[in-house]
Amino acid sequence: MSELAHLAGVIEQMRKFCGYRDRCHSEVRSKLLKLRVYGDDLEAVMTELIRDDFLNEERFARSFARGKFRINHWGKNRITMELKRRRVSDYCIRRGLEEIDEEEYLNYVDEVIARQISDPIDWSVRRKVHDALVRKGFEQPLVLERINRHVASN
Repeated sequence: MSELAHLAGVIEQMRKFCGYRDRCHSEVRSKLLKLRVYGDDLEAVMTELIRDDFLNEERFARSFARGKFRINHWGKNRITMELKRRRVSDYCIRRGLEEIDEEEYLNYVDEVIARQISDPIDWSVRRKVHDALVRKGFEQPLVLERINRHVASN
């Protein structure tokens, strides 16, 4: 098989890979390396995918942030950390976090707190709720403020 035909086959395979769901550049680069595409050929495939809009890192960051918050109930810190782990640019991370509706975000934190804290005097429960939300990636000052607001209103 000629080099050009092989590259055309790889591009088609990568279009299917990227068409299935949004991908970040590092995922596509790793897949290409597994397919033994290196150097200028790798860059040519990446360029082709970007040009044809199969690969768009901002779109990936937006859908990643939206999905991880709505489905997995991750906070902004966790989403940011995971996007950085995937080597997504700071600009795209900021754009992705814009997808999270602030009111929906605060409502989720308030719902968890209201569901879990029935006795405002029980510090151990308050601590567990706090720790669970922070582990999920919600900002510690926000969690503390929302817990204190809940306790004060009860």
